[in-house]
Amino acid sequence: MTTAVATEPHRHATATKPYKLSFGHLLRGEWIKFWSVRSTTWTLSIFLIATVGLVSLISLAILNAPSPENGGPPPGQEGTPLDPFAVAVTLAQLAVAVLGCLTITGEYTTGMIRSSLTAAPKRLPVLWSKAIVLVVSVFVVALVAIALAAALQWLFFDSQDFSIDVTDPELVRPLVGTALYLATIALLAYALGALLRHSAAAVATVLGLLLVAPIIFTAIPWKPLTVTSPFLPGLAGQQVTYTDAALEQSAGFSDIGVDLTAWQGYGVLVVWVVLILGTAAVLLKRRDA
Repeated sequence: MTTAVATEPHRHATATKPYKLSFGHLLRGEWIKFWSVRSTTWTLSIFLIATVGLVSLISLAILNAPSPENGGPPPGQEGTPLDPFAVAVTLAQLAVAVLGCLTITGEYTTGMIRSSLTAAPKRLPVLWSKAIVLVVSVFVVALVAIALAAALQWLFFDSQDFSIDVTDPELVRPLVGTALYLATIALLAYALGALLRHSAAAVATVLGLLLVAPIIFTAIPWKPLTVTSPFLPGLAGQQVTYTDAALEQSAGFSDIGVDLTAWQGYGVLVVWVVLILGTAAVLLKRRDA
């Protein structure tokens, strides 16, 4: 008696194609990581609410300032509708600076950076994708905050001739420049975080550059410090948040001899970012995660 043996049909082996992680995939992954962290939502929400609230409160305070006879500002110096935005951005930059640092240092703290660099062995695409997500997010949220603040200013104070004319390019440029400045400050903080890889050190350094250094450079009567103070990242970058008329008026009261235009000042801030982020990129390739 013979037994039939079943034979398995021949199957052609197909080579599996290796999965390639593109830069678009990295951007999508970093976008998900960025917005899935609670600190991002809380920081940007507080930033938006604080910016809108400060602009409204400072506008109200300027309009209710006492007359010059009662100790108020002298005639011609009562304040403009852009002044509340200048004060608000000085405080708002602290929130985005901290967020910029935590965007990269948080992964070093938890050790997640090792997984990110393992998925992208070239390393630098990870650095660039995080930076792009951070800048775009902060810029959009800053634009929304500024638009809401300007709308509320127009709604409550337009009858008192204290609102921004959005059809005037001379006034719109500082508003867009404010959002651009805040996004670049976040990128500066991110660059310092990538360079130092420690949250406390990065936050202390960026806040020192933005808050402490300008006070020291202007308070100490030493000419090298006085001359270089306009080139500090915060002071230089904020030039883009002022009108050309305000910059000319400020230059008239300054005896330093270095008068940066709006875009020259912003260019100085960009140079700071390029140098620090470039150094961080080189060290990222050389150092262990």
